[in-house]
Amino acid sequence: HWTRGAGRKIIVGVCAREKKAKSKAMNEILSRLDRKKFQVLIFGDQCILQLPPEQWPFCDALIAFYSTGFPLAKAEAYAELVKPYVLNDLSMQRALHDRRCVYDLLMENNIDVPVHAYLNRDEPGGGRLEEFDEFIVVNGMQINKPLVEKPVDAEDHNVYIYYPLSMGGGSKRLFRKIGDRSSEFYPDINEVRSQGSYIYEEFVETQGTDVKVYTVGPDYGHAEARKSPVVDGKVNRNEAGKEIRFPVILSAAEKEIARKVCLAFKQTVCGFDLLRVQGRSFVCDVNGWSFVKNNRKYYDDCGQLLSEYISAALEPGKISGLSA
Repeated sequence: HWTRGAGRKIIVGVCAREKKAKSKAMNEILSRLDRKKFQVLIFGDQCILQLPPEQWPFCDALIAFYSTGFPLAKAEAYAELVKPYVLNDLSMQRALHDRRCVYDLLMENNIDVPVHAYLNRDEPGGGRLEEFDEFIVVNGMQINKPLVEKPVDAEDHNVYIYYPLSMGGGSKRLFRKIGDRSSEFYPDINEVRSQGSYIYEEFVETQGTDVKVYTVGPDYGHAEARKSPVVDGKVNRNEAGKEIRFPVILSAAEKEIARKVCLAFKQTVCGFDLLRVQGRSFVCDVNGWSFVKNNRKYYDDCGQLLSEYISAALEPGKISGLSA
C-alpha cells in the first residue's frame, strides 16, 4: 500500500497535536481540498505519541508541524522512512526552537533584524554582562535602553522590556494573552534577569502596532496588524471576543522579505512578525506553521495553493502553473 496506483486519491497526512490538527482554521483549509482528488488523514495524538513511526499510516503529502509536546524526532524518522512530499521541512523546525538560530538564519539571508546581542549563559564564557542606567553591555557590545530581553527558547514567551532611568526606569513583562491582558508594567524592577540565556535587542518604536505576516509558499503573503502588547497591555477585542486585527498591504520590499523567510526556513506555511520603522521593515520573530484566523479569503487562497503545491510535487506533468 506504499505506492501510488493510477486513479488513487492523493493521501494528505496531517501530523500534529490534535488540538492544532482539528482546530477551526485547519478544518477550514482542509475542507477546501478537493475530495475527488485528495484524501485527508489526521494521524491523531494516540498515533503520534504512542506508536513508533513504522506503524504510522502512509501518506503521499505530509503536513507536520511542531507545537508543545509534538514528537519532532519521530516525525523526522517517519518522513525519512516514507519519503512523502513534506510541506514544512521538519529539520528546519528545530532551528525555530532557538531564537538565536532564527536571527542567524535571517541575517545569512540578508533580512534586517533589530540591533541585538546574545548572552549565552548555556555556553562556557558566553555570559558577560554589565548593567547601567541607560544601557547594558553584552560581551562588549552596548545595547541602549529601552531594550528587549527575549529568552533564547522560542517556546518561552516571557519577554521583558527595560526602560532607561531618564524615562523613569522600570520594566514591562509581555506574556501570552491571559483574558484581556498581554503585558504588565513593574516600575521598581530595573535589573535584567540574572539566570538563563537571552537575546538583548534595542526596542524598536513602531507607533503601537505589530504586523503579522502569513505565507503560503514564497509568492503569497497575507498580513494584518494588531495593537502591540507594549502599548498598555490591554488586548482589544471585538463583540465576538476575538482580538481586533486590521488588514495590511505589504510593500514590494516586504513581499520580498516574505519570500526569503519562506525559502530560508523551508516552511511553505509560515508566520512571522514584522516591525515597521521609518520606511524600513525588520523581522523580529519567525513562528513556522501559522494560520490567519477567521478570514474566508485566506482560507480559500490557502486551500487552493496547498492543493496546487501538492499536485505539482506529486503529479508534475499535470499542472501548468501556480496561482499568483
